[in-house]
Amino acid sequence: MKRKIINQLIEWQNSSDRKPLILQGARQIGKTYIVNEFASTQYQNSVYCNFEKETELASFFENLSTLEIIKKLSVYKRKEIIPEKTLIIFDEVQACPEAITSLKYFNEEANQYHIIALGSLLGVSVNRGISSFPVGKIQFMNMFAMDFEEYLLAKDESYLIEKIYKCYAENSPMEEAFHNRLLEYYREYLFVGGMPAVVENFIKNKNPDYSNILKSDILDSYQNDMGKYNKQSEIPKTKIVYKNISTQLAKENKKFQYRQIKSGGRASEFENSIEWLCLSGIASQVFRLEHICLPLEANRSLSDFKFYMNDTGLCCSQQKLLFEDIAFENPMLNEFKGGLAENYVFTQLKAKNFDLYYWTNENQAEIDFITRIGKDIIPIEVKSSDNTRSKSLMAFINRYNPPYAIRISTKNFGFENGIKSVPLYAVFCIFKSYM
Repeated sequence: MKRKIINQLIEWQNSSDRKPLILQGARQIGKTYIVNEFASTQYQNSVYCNFEKETELASFFENLSTLEIIKKLSVYKRKEIIPEKTLIIFDEVQACPEAITSLKYFNEEANQYHIIALGSLLGVSVNRGISSFPVGKIQFMNMFAMDFEEYLLAKDESYLIEKIYKCYAENSPMEEAFHNRLLEYYREYLFVGGMPAVVENFIKNKNPDYSNILKSDILDSYQNDMGKYNKQSEIPKTKIVYKNISTQLAKENKKFQYRQIKSGGRASEFENSIEWLCLSGIASQVFRLEHICLPLEANRSLSDFKFYMNDTGLCCSQQKLLFEDIAFENPMLNEFKGGLAENYVFTQLKAKNFDLYYWTNENQAEIDFITRIGKDIIPIEVKSSDNTRSKSLMAFINRYNPPYAIRISTKNFGFENGIKSVPLYAVFCIFKSYM
């Protein structure tokens, strides 16, 4: 399946100041697959090293001489490693701290060798002090689950993608037949999610039951990972917090509340667990802005945040929802429908590497997301239906007078009274201003 990150990898390959690359992202989002695919199309050959499965490789990095490392890897893998022509892949690199350290020396002494390092728990291991990290000597790239555009590509709907971009740029309505079909695809995507194995299987077999089995397996792998690079006392708390994320999305007040985890729960009790989930890439915080002024990061409240999962499909699976519940909009979903739509928008914007925040005022008005698009601070409101009436968005507009606002809902494209209407299926278009 086509992934847009391939273009970023090609840019890295051809960069004049290329450094060893660390590709970060959660387990099961397709990091290993896409790097091997990249290697097969862009390089003469590749050398793949998995430090979790091939534990004997660690001994090659006891001496950090880059030429010695290359020689040993070449002999062990029975492949010639050719400068500029061979891609060296370090998978699950967090299992070998010395291999991470070696990236510094490859950058300084042997940058003619192209190296990509990846690992599901790399962020956890580094930030928990397990690895010596070569700051300034490497390049980072983030990878996420498949966004909705990639889902449409997997369904061979390139024509519809072109239509979406055109309607977004021109603020012109999509033909009703296509609009309705895309909303069906959107609801389908909510259930399936963006995990490549799940997407591939669903498109091939159209079997939601088997999709649930695959998603349960991924959730189990996340649970198993929670014991790695974590204190023993933190493991059960991390599992409880992760299970609680989707539950809190079903609440009217979606600010994360510790007392929803356990009676009398406090931040100090769960902050390490929340950090682990964020560093592993399987969940993310969005903090409340105390003031709408630059820099946004300096004006966030560290005590008030929303918590989102990295994938809506996993969210549905965790809550034991059926395909029919999502596809046919079971009225019993109530508040969860809105929370799921909000989580979806978060994943689509996060995949574009937006820095996201939310806003509230003293009168309980709330804007789901605040971000910078170009030079502008833009409010983004999310609605799960075509009922787009909202006092909150107008309260923000009247107070801060943004150049425009974005409202995401099931309504068609349009632009009226300074509000850009974006259908839920077109969130991936929000990467620059077309005003």
